[in-house]
Amino acid sequence: MNKTVGLIVGLAMATFALSACGTSEKTTSSSEASQGYPVTIDNYTRAEGGTAWTKKAETFDEKPTRVVANTRPAAELLLHLGLKDQIAGVGATFGAADTSVEKEFNELKDLGNSYIGKETALSVDPDLIYGRGGLFDNQDWGVGTVDSLNDMGVKTYVLESSITGATFDSVYQDIKNTGKIFDKKAEAKTFAAEIKTREDAVKESVKDQKEQTFAYLHMSDPTQVVVYSAHDEPFFNDLFKMVKLDNVFKDQTGDVSEETLIETDPDVLIVGDWSTIKDSVSGQQVIDALYKNPKLASMQAIKNKKVYAVDYNYLFGYGYQSLTGIEELVKQMN
Repeated sequence: MNKTVGLIVGLAMATFALSACGTSEKTTSSSEASQGYPVTIDNYTRAEGGTAWTKKAETFDEKPTRVVANTRPAAELLLHLGLKDQIAGVGATFGAADTSVEKEFNELKDLGNSYIGKETALSVDPDLIYGRGGLFDNQDWGVGTVDSLNDMGVKTYVLESSITGATFDSVYQDIKNTGKIFDKKAEAKTFAAEIKTREDAVKESVKDQKEQTFAYLHMSDPTQVVVYSAHDEPFFNDLFKMVKLDNVFKDQTGDVSEETLIETDPDVLIVGDWSTIKDSVSGQQVIDALYKNPKLASMQAIKNKKVYAVDYNYLFGYGYQSLTGIEELVKQMN
């Protein structure tokens, strides 16, 4: 397995396990003085070594000017609100590009094509670290815990879409909160409306289709069938409900064996696409291997050629970009 992919796969599974124990709260509020600042956002923290997210208010006395985004999807959201000049650096720059902001993204400071550590995140002297919740950790792959960063005077924003209990609706709350933090309320409202129009169009496009079951295979090696149940991954599961796909293993904890997959026999199989990472396996390579796997030959998804690939960041980037993945999936399925 490619070293970079191995790190990403390992961390992804660790993040899944951590998020499964999180809180389901997702209500966010803010208050501002009449002059605009300070702005207080109800956000989240997690204790060192802990698993549960708890509410923590974050107060911004002024607009952040040096932001580290801990993933590509987090940075792309900032770009859509016109905040390029405020982004000091981006970590985990792998994943499918949002072509509408790709030029601007390519001009940002790249802090690493994998998950970045706290030292790297702090190397650009940020006043805000922003992004995916599972990466706010003091491990080598984490940018530091919320509390440790706050103690150093660095503000934090954990994307609500990336903690347990989140659904696709959480994306709209993140857009709104980001607009408040950076005094970009009008831009946030406009962008949220664009995403909602696309979401409604996707739902309309499948209104006459029947619901189908699916299973997700988290495979970076085409020869090894690995099923991820996505239990307690509401954002992931809600995303597929948008197009009438129901995760057949969503209520199953622990590992799902290859034998259980075959016996359960879902209508559709979804696989991750890692091709945006150099020297990594593509979704099509995984699909081809599954179709040739004699153990799976009896499955209806294999016989009916209903195996589809979706980019990793669309699956687990926890952002508006996931809608692009769903739009592309609908095209594949039709």
